[in-house]
Amino acid sequence: MSIAATSKRIWSLCHVLRDDGIVFHKYLSELTYLLFLKVAFETGKEELLPEGCRWEDLTAQPDSNMLSYYRKMLTSLGEDAKEEIVREIFRFPTTVFNHEENLRKVVEGIDAIDWHEALSDGLGAVYESLLARNASEARSGAGQYFTPRPLVDAMVRVLQPDLGETIQDPAAGTAGFLISAQTYITNRHNSSAYARNPPRFQAVEIEGDTYRLCLMNIFLHGMDGRVIHGDALTHDAEELTSPDVIIANPPFGTSVGGARARRDDLHFRTSNKQLLFLQRIVQSLPANGRAAVVLPDNVLFEENVGREIRNWLMDRCHLHTILRLPVGIFYAQGVKTNVIFFTKIGEDATNSTREVWFYDMRAQMPSFNKTRPLTDEDFALFLKAYGNDPYGKTKRNDEGEEGRFRKFTREEIAERNYNLDISWLREDEKDAEDDLIEIDDIAAAILGHLRSALNEIEAVTEELAEAEDFEK
Repeated sequence: MSIAATSKRIWSLCHVLRDDGIVFHKYLSELTYLLFLKVAFETGKEELLPEGCRWEDLTAQPDSNMLSYYRKMLTSLGEDAKEEIVREIFRFPTTVFNHEENLRKVVEGIDAIDWHEALSDGLGAVYESLLARNASEARSGAGQYFTPRPLVDAMVRVLQPDLGETIQDPAAGTAGFLISAQTYITNRHNSSAYARNPPRFQAVEIEGDTYRLCLMNIFLHGMDGRVIHGDALTHDAEELTSPDVIIANPPFGTSVGGARARRDDLHFRTSNKQLLFLQRIVQSLPANGRAAVVLPDNVLFEENVGREIRNWLMDRCHLHTILRLPVGIFYAQGVKTNVIFFTKIGEDATNSTREVWFYDMRAQMPSFNKTRPLTDEDFALFLKAYGNDPYGKTKRNDEGEEGRFRKFTREEIAERNYNLDISWLREDEKDAEDDLIEIDDIAAAILGHLRSALNEIEAVTEELAEAEDFEK
């Protein structure tokens, strides 16, 4: 059975969960509890679990007692397990099963899978496929955590993470960037070289259920990872060491109403989460550290503090490449996006960026949706134009006004008032959403527009509140 077939069979158990009144975004959290128990049994790692809290302890329960026993198991796993990762995966667990027979049906469904074949395929890959299925459900709202795999892999291939390096994602979601980095490194080195000098992975995730999925994903991929449940914009992640590489897709939107103190090094005051994360990423990198960050268009053209931060970024860092992404790949946010690639030069550096290369992958491109998904091949020309140097120092060719890859000097950017939302190719006349035919795509697009409008309202509310405080 293939990875896709195995994950499809596991995902089919969600029909049972739905019949028990479980909403979409809770599906994978509930499956994660049960899958962890089964995987520990199949891989001989049940010593990680307290006695009485193992797979066969659950399956041995009579029909009338399984749900009650399962609830007690979850609590014990979250409190009594010796290993921290087990306690964290089962931290504050709450099963949403309401009926004995439905729990037993899911347990029996998991038991019926050919786990010998699943183990040979790689449990991590099976779990990744489940995460992708979960994110593809428009009704689940999980798309906000899921960056398309071809984009993730392209960003990793550009930065070329390597043995011995510390790789961080301060807005990790389910750890997709870190898993891709791990795969990239293991494909380039043999197991003995990896064992002598393994990479180290760091993740920060604020949302509880997603944090649990992140832990499970890293555990199943056998990675040396430090995962923090908290807000990377506060002091929650202070214990993390300075990483060599940061790859991230920070949450879109505004930060309104939070009372927790921000990190001391976020000097530019703003409610824009992406601008806050951009500051945090720059400050976290050491000299010569490199980063790739997904950002919406407004970060590239926002006035006032946005302009100040972009100018500051280009002083402290070598902002060498901006990739304008196609529309239709982040419907949950309803915005157009980019990836910026940069290298940290120093805290006191000035004029580190003297030119920026822009690759337009948006104009005159297909409409991406379920019927035309993003693929690895779509990034082939960008990767070729970018070159082999992860610091963006490969000799490049300016393709002119008719091409997709162009260079703009710092002076030209300054003349644009540091607006980095630069385009030159004529956009297609019709909107990308005109071609949508799948009901899930249409629903997701509508939801994206509503969220985008809400974010704008929150931003205006925040600015008005700040103005009132200033007047007082």
